[in-house]
Amino acid sequence: MSLKDKVIIIMGASSGMGAATANLLAQSGAKLSIAARRLDKLEVIKKQNPAADILTFKADVTKINEVQAVVDQTVKTYGHVDVMWNNAGIMPVNELRKGARNEWDNLININIHGVLNGINAVLPTMIQQGFGHIISTDSVAGFVTHAKFAVYAGTKAAVRSIMEGLRQEEGKNGIKSTTIYPGQVATELATSINNDKLRQKISNDIKEPSMSVLQPDEIAKTVAFVIDTPKNMSINELVIRPTAEL
Repeated sequence: MSLKDKVIIIMGASSGMGAATANLLAQSGAKLSIAARRLDKLEVIKKQNPAADILTFKADVTKINEVQAVVDQTVKTYGHVDVMWNNAGIMPVNELRKGARNEWDNLININIHGVLNGINAVLPTMIQQGFGHIISTDSVAGFVTHAKFAVYAGTKAAVRSIMEGLRQEEGKNGIKSTTIYPGQVATELATSINNDKLRQKISNDIKEPSMSVLQPDEIAKTVAFVIDTPKNMSINELVIRPTAEL
């Protein structure tokens, strides 16, 4: 198997796991469409890989027309889509007693509707092709709920159910699905937390490499492995925890 010339869309590619994976796949010869709200960050990735085929898109995953435009232009340019990775997500965790309705709405819109929009935009193309691979970033919170993480964990449990439904519906049609459940990773995710004390704690926890935190390039290697599998083999669920994470 080889990643060379595989056509891969990454939604939420501007930083962290998405950016690290984009760089790795570009260096492996994949043809990429990378999308995020911060176009300037995507252009940096493109400049870092001058020999690679990379399309960049400013796109908000909560807006189906913008996600659809990414898919349509990818097909127009490259002829097909091998992989769609729904990687965009936020984590504004808080106590339920705070009644943080704006946070709840943003979590639902990005973490759930963002995944549904990605599936909705690319699935007709993959059905027509008769092949494809849809990956979604979940979290270990999709399995376990902790205080202050209730709504975030709820969105991740929803993604788990959505992706399992996708597996049962489309696996028989040659379309693979993978849900990745990372533990704590050193990304910008904590910056979306509005609770000052919790944001500072989580930010401090992930500053230095340790046995309790993963690095984005480590997730990137895992994503590349999942993509680089034969058509008859589907890694449906993959939990990736730091060794010392409880």
